[in-house]
Amino acid sequence: MSDILKQENYSEIVNIIKSARERAYSKVNEELILMYREIGKYISEKTLNAAYGDSYVQGLADFFEKEYPELKGFTRRGLYRMKQFYELYKDDKKVSTVLTQLSWSNHLKIMSACKTQEERYFYIALCIKERYSARELARQIDSGYYERHMLSQKPSTPVLTAVKKSTGNIFLDTYTLDFLDVPEAVTERDLQKSIIKNLKSFILEIGKDFTLVGEEYRLQVGNHDYFIDLLFYHRGLSCLVAFELKIGEFKPEYVGKVNLYLEALDREIKKPNENPSVGVILCAKKDDEVVEFALSRSLSPTMVSEYKLKLIDKQLLQNKLKEYVDLAIDEE
Repeated sequence: MSDILKQENYSEIVNIIKSARERAYSKVNEELILMYREIGKYISEKTLNAAYGDSYVQGLADFFEKEYPELKGFTRRGLYRMKQFYELYKDDKKVSTVLTQLSWSNHLKIMSACKTQEERYFYIALCIKERYSARELARQIDSGYYERHMLSQKPSTPVLTAVKKSTGNIFLDTYTLDFLDVPEAVTERDLQKSIIKNLKSFILEIGKDFTLVGEEYRLQVGNHDYFIDLLFYHRGLSCLVAFELKIGEFKPEYVGKVNLYLEALDREIKKPNENPSVGVILCAKKDDEVVEFALSRSLSPTMVSEYKLKLIDKQLLQNKLKEYVDLAIDEE
């Protein structure tokens, strides 16, 4: 038997082991979440009785500390979290069937950081879709991902609305690239290199369905060579996505350049089963009115988004989102 065949057989066995471990972990996590929910239900019902109240939880925590010190998480705080977990979702059929797909650490972060049920729904769905670790989820919550996503969905001009719809509304108006180790005054090449260096964090920010195809991706049109800053493939959209990086404010002429890239990609690179390519112009600033005018005659789906090198004040994002919601209510 050749060495190559041996390696392939070993690889298959390793994959079998990994799959079994993942299923085992998933089952253990499912049972753990169900256990915490049952304990939370029990505590919730007990504390409704005036004869018990808050002292019941403290007594239960003292019992676990004395009789079962090896069990972790059954402190007064931990027991209250189980009670809160049950009470948040007890009458909610919308999420009750998917709660076991998240780890307890992710549930704790969502419960402690989210103010509304809508925000909790959003992060629960996002965790399931993107398979976030606890650290990845914390980063998205701390960066105001929910607020940025909701603000990106607000009604806009017909042109911008059509572009967003054609790309499945997956792109944000603003991306937070605080993980890039670059100063404010940076060249586009430095920005590109830093993104490649921090590619895992960048994909976390733009979405895990993105896969990098190449940087400075070469296209030949006639006798000229052109280079796409970053070329990705998006599994959900089934298309190539060209990122053009700009360190300054958006300019209308950027659209023509990206249109050339998209046309070349569709003619020379795109496979027959794939959808038309999409462009993203990622710039430091943009004027929505200028963007709307620039895209009004464009035939290719091109998004224009801002990036920030520092975390945006989450309270500011929440205030903007509240203003948008209040305005939408007033217009009804």
